Amino acid sequence: MNGDLGYTHDDDVVPVAIERAQMNGDIQDDPPDEYEMEGARGRHRRAVRQHHNNRHLAQAYNEIVMSIQAQQDIRHFYHDFRHEVDLIDGARDLQQQARSNSERISIDGDILSYNCTDESNLVGVYIGAQPLSKENSYFEVEIIDTGASGTISVGLCPLRYPLTKQPGWNSDSVAYHGDDGKLFKSNGHGRPYGGKFQAGDRVGCGVKFEQMQVEHGKPRQMVPVFFTRNGKELGTVLMLMPPDGLYPAVGMHSEGEEVKLNLEAEWEHTDHISMSIDNYEEEWSRLHDVRLRGQVLEYTGRGKSIIDVGLAQARYALDTTNHYYEIEVIDPGENCYIAIGVARRDYPKYRHPGWNKGSVAYHADDGKLFLGSGIGEPFGPKCLKGDIMGCGILFPRDYNSEEDSDISPDVSPDAEDKIDELLNLESDYHSSDSEEEEDWWEKPNAETGTKVQVFFTRNGKTIGRREIRIPKGGFYPTVGMLSGDERVRVDLHPLTG
Repeated sequence: MNGDLGYTHDDDVVPVAIERAQMNGDIQDDPPDEYEMEGARGRHRRAVRQHHNNRHLAQAYNEIVMSIQAQQDIRHFYHDFRHEVDLIDGARDLQQQARSNSERISIDGDILSYNCTDESNLVGVYIGAQPLSKENSYFEVEIIDTGASGTISVGLCPLRYPLTKQPGWNSDSVAYHGDDGKLFKSNGHGRPYGGKFQAGDRVGCGVKFEQMQVEHGKPRQMVPVFFTRNGKELGTVLMLMPPDGLYPAVGMHSEGEEVKLNLEAEWEHTDHISMSIDNYEEEWSRLHDVRLRGQVLEYTGRGKSIIDVGLAQARYALDTTNHYYEIEVIDPGENCYIAIGVARRDYPKYRHPGWNKGSVAYHADDGKLFLGSGIGEPFGPKCLKGDIMGCGILFPRDYNSEEDSDISPDVSPDAEDKIDELLNLESDYHSSDSEEEEDWWEKPNAETGTKVQVFFTRNGKTIGRREIRIPKGGFYPTVGMLSGDERVRVDLHPLTG
């Protein structure tokens, strides 16, 4: 019997109800007619269907609730799972950062030595566990043994630098190499920098974080990287800071090479003048009648005659990794005798860029191009205050800077200064193509140097280009000024931000 409705079968419900009513005296003894019987059965069936429907609805509701709960449980499980995965990944990163990374380098305490056990003759590279920081901005190595070839390098590189390449050869790395004394910056072709390493030398590398060039809107910032040798600072080069930072790196490539590593070394900058804002002076080799204030060049010459040129020449030649630079005319001065171009390293300081052989320049006052001559050719528009002038070199695909970058000028800047004292320069001016210049042009490299395309821009648009042979030692960014109050802002690395 159903305890909820009080009957045993659907067809018996009406007779039972009638019998009970008769016993209670609620109805007469006359039996109900067929209409009444049919109505009672209909109500009963509807009640039964409603009851069944309610049970199905309740069951469906319970299933829905259980499904929702299961989904919530799954979400919580997935969230907890992802959290665990993140913790594992973070732990792996911490483990990676907590230990150094090296290949073909034996590590015995603070002693590093080259160890290539097969015949591959691959480079050995050591990368420190932590990047340099404001708190720990410098490290040193002591050269114990230069080995068979002295191919030891000291520098900085990103965390995931290839362990088959010497530091400095690949992007986002810089290193001072001991076999040739050259500085390598993100390229396989170095430039003269310091002396070769010898046993007993202390070679250091650091970052001047206090002089970091913070530029809002740029994801990566420029930092000055410097090197030292036996307690003397050699110079600074600007580097883009990789997202993970710059890590101490040591490279080796011949049997017997061994160094002692000191990751906790400290460097005290004794020359506070060289630590002036942004330290841009280290990017220039010559500043004649020009004052440098940060990135701004100011003309300080007399401006009375055409030999009163103010000349600024960069320390490093343009190359395949740094092939373009710009100047902005802040103040055109009296006549806007401002010129941008490239010139050989021993270019005369009293001559505007482009006037003498071994140089080419775009002049702002008349828009002319000067290519090794005092007579210019129409080239582009004049430039005024606020205009940005650019100069760059397009190198051939197969260009090898080693053929042109060995700097060995026949006339050094110091020797040139002594010559200037003995010459009456103003009386000799009209002979622009002097015997000295003709002698230079007849040098072998002047006619056999690699042909390159020197191009110029104005406010971001290319004006034109000229084909010219690159001189021995390369082409150096060179800026000239010749009238009072002229000022320009120079960016020697506009393409690296």
